[in-house]
Amino acid sequence: MTATLPVCPGAASALPQAGDPRFLVGHWADLAGRTMGRVAPWLVRGIMGLALLAFLFLAVGPHVLGYRTMTMLTSSMSPTIDPGDVTVVTPIAISEVTEGMVITYHKPVEDHSVVTHRVVSVATGPDGSVQVQTKGDANRAIDPWAATLEGDTAYQLRAVIPGLGHVIQALRAPVVAQLLLYGAPALLAGWLLLTIWRPASDDEAARA
Repeated sequence: MTATLPVCPGAASALPQAGDPRFLVGHWADLAGRTMGRVAPWLVRGIMGLALLAFLFLAVGPHVLGYRTMTMLTSSMSPTIDPGDVTVVTPIAISEVTEGMVITYHKPVEDHSVVTHRVVSVATGPDGSVQVQTKGDANRAIDPWAATLEGDTAYQLRAVIPGLGHVIQALRAPVVAQLLLYGAPALLAGWLLLTIWRPASDDEAARA
């Protein structure tokens, strides 16, 4: 026995044809929705992964591996280190400091701020103290002081990460800090939801 469903006159004409603008809008909207459904989980995972790596590098690594990170504020070492670059330094014995090495130390003048410059001369005193003179690669003159390295270790430049300091400075802005404070938990919750709920694939939808 064959059952037939009644069809109202004009019902077929209510559906948009392939060339109708309404059909094109619906098609592109559906395509954009499916694309976002596939891209969004990976985008969230990527952002969370980068945030985790940055946290490990800046907060955990120095305590576990012993290196230090600092942001270059001046152009005295350009082009080796430009303003906004992040330097990675590791401790070495002061007896290992040699000419040509780039080290980070406290200036013996003014506010005793930290400076990263290249060693141009090394002198060892009778008591075993090590005194260095340094110069910025971009400076014409040697630094107008001689610094005695304190303690048993000095910090030698090992790596330069271009531009990372600008990113760190931007993240410290009040607006960005508030956004991260409230946005990070929401992002994490979204990632967890996307992990639990995955859009059905085209094959699964076809079978359904």
